[in-house]
Amino acid sequence: MRTFVTRGLSLRAKLLLLALLPLLASLALIALAVRQQESSLAAREHALVRASYMDARRTELKHYVDLAVSTLKPLQGQPGGPQQALQLLSSLDYGTDGYFFVYSLDGRVLMHSRQPELIGRNLWELRDPLGRPTIQQLIAQAKAGGGYVEYLWRKPSSSLLAPKLGYVVMVPEWQWMLGTGLYLDGIEATMAELERGARQNITTTLLWVGAVAVLGVALISAGALALNLSEHRSAEAKLRALAREVVQSQEDERARLARELHDGVSQALVATKLLIESAQHEPAGAARLQDLALKRLNTTLAEVRHLSHALRPALLDTLGLPAALQHLAGEFDAAGGTRFTATVEGEETELPEAVKTALFRIAQEALNNAARHAGATQVGLTLRFDGGGGLALEVADDGGGFDAEAAQAVADRGLGLRSMRERADALGARLSLVTAPGVGCRLAVKLSAADLARAAA
Repeated sequence: MRTFVTRGLSLRAKLLLLALLPLLASLALIALAVRQQESSLAAREHALVRASYMDARRTELKHYVDLAVSTLKPLQGQPGGPQQALQLLSSLDYGTDGYFFVYSLDGRVLMHSRQPELIGRNLWELRDPLGRPTIQQLIAQAKAGGGYVEYLWRKPSSSLLAPKLGYVVMVPEWQWMLGTGLYLDGIEATMAELERGARQNITTTLLWVGAVAVLGVALISAGALALNLSEHRSAEAKLRALAREVVQSQEDERARLARELHDGVSQALVATKLLIESAQHEPAGAARLQDLALKRLNTTLAEVRHLSHALRPALLDTLGLPAALQHLAGEFDAAGGTRFTATVEGEETELPEAVKTALFRIAQEALNNAARHAGATQVGLTLRFDGGGGLALEVADDGGGFDAEAAQAVADRGLGLRSMRERADALGARLSLVTAPGVGCRLAVKLSAADLARAAA
């Protein structure tokens, strides 16, 4: 069993919602996840590299200071040992910015191989740009058993302040603070380079995701265009067939009216005219002839009313849609063979003229199809007014049903269904058809309160 709904989104809108938007949303989420993962990975890599670098530098500094202390041990207790020790330490270095320094515990500079102008000066009160007492921190760490201190100091190779990691120890025999250090601006440059590389990787990945998105949109658009062209050709064929059917229907209706007028009304009027003329020439039988003429006029009037009702039922304008539908079902029922019934549910409300006409024509087409093709024993028509201001028209039969999809797929078939669908679409209504061979047919047209308001505007 298949259900067909004619109201809804256009083909292009469906493709956009069902293909493009989910694709773009998925790619956006993927791009966001990739960016987050790569940023997190870069941050972890940054932290690991920095920690590894700092561990290696700390080990290196401790090794340098331990080597210097072991070098000084033979000079301890000897005359002139302190001076020899200072001279020896000043000659030790490991690169332009790698050197040893010695301070007394009160902050006086005893040896500084890269800044000899500081020798003899007391730097106890020296503070860095952040207000931290640099020498006091170094001496305090040495007194505490030795260790690492991060501070700012002027770099010999650039003469600029740079972050430095120092390692200091006490030399108890001479009450010295001995230390060395490594400048950390190199690691900062390395970290900046790593960060630039990570940003480059993220940008490259996002560009790839964007390229995939563009390619996906292009492929879907191409598919949509091909499908749209195919549907357009099919729609044009159906439209041409429908236009031919409309023209043919108009011609058939004109021919039928011409026959009805000629064979019925025209002949009845001719007969009435002859009776009146005979009454004028035969005064003795004038009363009888006038009675016959009057009966013929009444018959002719009934015929004209029948033709007028077929074109547009007067009940639709005078008593409204429910009465017109009940009268329509009664006419089909009077033909015999199939039982036709019409039911009105809910409290009737005033309907726009366009709605009354469209629903009447849809019901007329549906009842005509049921009478001609369904082979049903019962056909029920229901007009339902709901409490929310909406309206529904249903036509159901217990006939043999049919394959609606196959009927609508062929351009010159299913024109009645297309006509009903177009009338419903013109109102903004929802037309659904549930049918299959052997299970009957149920057609429903539903209008919301908003649809009725738009039709009345």
